[in-house]
Amino acid sequence: MKGECVIGTARAMPGARAVGAIPVGRRAGGAPIEIPLLLVNGADDGPVLWIDGAVHGDEPEGPLAVLRLVERLDPARLRGAVVGVPVVNTGAFEASQRGNPADLFTYDLNRIYPGRPDGHLTERVAYAHYATLVEHADMEIAVHSGGAHSYLAYAQFFTPTPSGTELARAMGPRWDLLLKSFSDRGSPQAAMKQHGKPAITVELGGLCDTFPGRFQANADALVDGFLNVMRHYKMIDGTPEYAARWMVGQQKTVVLAPASGLWVPEPGVLRQRVRQGDRLARIYGLSGEVAAEVRAPFDGIPFGMRTNPSVQLGDWCVFFGVVEEEISA
Repeated sequence: MKGECVIGTARAMPGARAVGAIPVGRRAGGAPIEIPLLLVNGADDGPVLWIDGAVHGDEPEGPLAVLRLVERLDPARLRGAVVGVPVVNTGAFEASQRGNPADLFTYDLNRIYPGRPDGHLTERVAYAHYATLVEHADMEIAVHSGGAHSYLAYAQFFTPTPSGTELARAMGPRWDLLLKSFSDRGSPQAAMKQHGKPAITVELGGLCDTFPGRFQANADALVDGFLNVMRHYKMIDGTPEYAARWMVGQQKTVVLAPASGLWVPEPGVLRQRVRQGDRLARIYGLSGEVAAEVRAPFDGIPFGMRTNPSVQLGDWCVFFGVVEEEISA
């Protein structure tokens, strides 16, 4: 018989919701260091879906999507439980930066996960999250975007196992670009893989796309995907929808800037199939010359594009996927 759900400091009886946190430690001034979480415990048995936002602090789409999802859920009609973590890396979120500027040694939480219980600050945050995640979650979705430098459009990184593929396909019709991830360390998705549990990383948006209407539209698109996942796994009533076909492949490379200057991308190439050698952008020198042309390294699909016009030699410019096969639903 279903009973009380306790995760971190949140406690919810069946058919109820709760607010709590994952404790990490204390700041020098005495305030707690913790990871906030929202818990919706369904009235009936079912899987535990865990959703993470703001692993990178300059990516606000996840926090808004988590808040909107929890607001829409009726625990009396839910089977299983939903754990929403609006912000994983609170220090980075407070600073509106990718990582916590107070931690000079392990800045990027999504590269050092699952961290260490006796490590640097961000390692300890990562480990507290990891220990709680793998104990309670049956499946996990981490929400990312282009943050301060880029825009990314409806891409998923998934673990190419039967359960990982199923979770990725369950995100619904818009999420038709599936990129295989083989990583064994560095992210919550990799950690879940080590425990034999499915997880996906979804990419949508960027700070360039946070005008009120667009910001909310991106959050709503994410919520639609989460609800479709919940319908697929019969956590809520309703008929799930799926893409007509999936483009399955890998992110072969991130295209880096071959020169410094003013970044001017070509219109109409984002999330379109391109051929090797097609021009993706120009970089102008400040004397008016074209310092470099950025071209597609392979046949593939640019699913993310730099939006910060000032570019330095070696900066991230284009997130580039190679489609290996198309699979019909």
